[in-house]
Amino acid sequence: MSRLRIFDENHPATPLSLHAEHAAIAHELGKVGVRFEQWAANQPIAPGAGQDTVIAAYRNDIDRLMREEGYQSVDVISLAPDHPDRAALRQKFLSEHTHSEDEVRFFVAGAGQFTLHIAGKVYEVLCEQGDLIGVPDGTRHWFDMSEAPYFVAIRLFTNKEGWVANFTGSDIAAGFPRMQPVTT
Repeated sequence: MSRLRIFDENHPATPLSLHAEHAAIAHELGKVGVRFEQWAANQPIAPGAGQDTVIAAYRNDIDRLMREEGYQSVDVISLAPDHPDRAALRQKFLSEHTHSEDEVRFFVAGAGQFTLHIAGKVYEVLCEQGDLIGVPDGTRHWFDMSEAPYFVAIRLFTNKEGWVANFTGSDIAAGFPRMQPVTT
């Protein structure tokens, strides 16, 4: 189940609030300029389907976002618990960073946890199948996929080649909860 926990940046052990209903999550994130939507496939997707099939299943929503926000490219990324580089890939995104363009992810399957650091608060967003999150450019955040990552995600880019993490040098991420593996 998708979840939003909001913390004071100085108190990582105790959430100020917890939201588990999609409308409440979208409302709270919308207050700080973060997009949170749920999408449904317009056709069945078989496990292991290729990128073209996955994109075709969500083409209407993808095209809408491309029109609304000016995204220029789309792709699909997936990671499984047995990936030989999973620990290194996880570590790469666990420190607070920003990007010069929006970070937009739609979870076709599996889960990932985006943690956003905005105006003295920390927003921990557990995204699961059907969730889209749009983190605005310049937003301080980090991403966790757990020790046993599993997700298939559609990514939208303004400039795919320009997607670079700019690390803030802050150690704030180390003090907040990590994502636990999602069990089905």
